[in-house]
Amino acid sequence: MIRLLLLSLIQSFCLAFGQMFLKLALAKMGKFTWSVQFFLEQLTNWWFLLVGISMGGATLLWLYILKNYPLSVAYPLTCLSYVFGLVAAFLFLHESIPPSRWIGVLCIALGVYFIIK
Repeated sequence: MIRLLLLSLIQSFCLAFGQMFLKLALAKMGKFTWSVQFFLEQLTNWWFLLVGISMGGATLLWLYILKNYPLSVAYPLTCLSYVFGLVAAFLFLHESIPPSRWIGVLCIALGVYFIIK
């Protein structure tokens, strides 16, 4: 069970940071247009590369987890990405997080504890 938890932590970390990188990529993107130039400009937005690496890694880990562990245990552990996402938003994007969300994250962590126990 510890191996599943470790894999789920890494997979959730990749998911959360993939979303954070997507937020940064979209902030850098500028106004959307249906032009070839717009799409060519996005090829130099390196945040999109980090999105692909993070999400691709998360997907590969998820495939491994699904193949080797019960879905009823593995799937609820993906909620750890919410924890990592909230912490990343606070630390790296400097978003304000109200106490109610921190309580929600604590509830998620408690739920993960009961799932892996």
